[in-house]
Amino acid sequence: MDYVLLYFIGMAAMTLGTLAGGGGLITVPAMLLMGIPIHSVIGAGKMSTTVSSFSTFITVLLKKQITLKESFWIIPMSLAGGFTGGFVATRLTESTMYTVAVVLLIFAFLTSFFSKADFTGEEDLRPTKVGVPGLFGIGLYDGMFGPGQGTLLLYLFGHLRIAYLRAIGFVRLATFSSGFGAAISYIAMGKIIWPIAFALMAGSLSGAQIGVRLAEKLNPRHVKILLRCVTVVLIIQLIINRFI
Repeated sequence: MDYVLLYFIGMAAMTLGTLAGGGGLITVPAMLLMGIPIHSVIGAGKMSTTVSSFSTFITVLLKKQITLKESFWIIPMSLAGGFTGGFVATRLTESTMYTVAVVLLIFAFLTSFFSKADFTGEEDLRPTKVGVPGLFGIGLYDGMFGPGQGTLLLYLFGHLRIAYLRAIGFVRLATFSSGFGAAISYIAMGKIIWPIAFALMAGSLSGAQIGVRLAEKLNPRHVKILLRCVTVVLIIQLIINRFI
């Protein structure tokens, strides 16, 4: 097994994932081409994403872009959504989950053209009638299936008029929260190939730090363009996976 290649796959995926979500666009097809079983691919991805997401959150927190006070409520909403999603997933067919994913991403893509949010907002994050169900719903989706979860969260925080770097910190905390239970489940089921998971995790940790530094230099007004590009590619990938 080429662990150096896995390291760079993890680094590239988390760099993209930090900036706009969609890191699975890189990890899943690349690891499947390496001959790694699908459950081990997903398990390693959940582990690496969970750990690297928490590291990104800590980095943004230490930069004093966000505070613990406004972050705490994200954890129970995303955890509850993730656990509920895992329960729901056992009662849905694969076809239904692909349909849900495509519909959600198309909805987010279309609404982005009507939203005035451009990630230059200066709002504080607080529980609202949009934020609470939004976080729970995306956490549910992550636990149920997950592709594009980070992208959907960025759309949500953009709608809530949260500045871009702050939004990244909140997205990564939510991703850590909803993915933690899933990672534990894969470990308990014995689906983790540990050398593969650790190589991917090391790359993801590096990619998370690269992503944060690139985000500081990215013009927030260009974020929507990047999000839309990632969303279109995600939709195409999901449709191909479903029908081919």
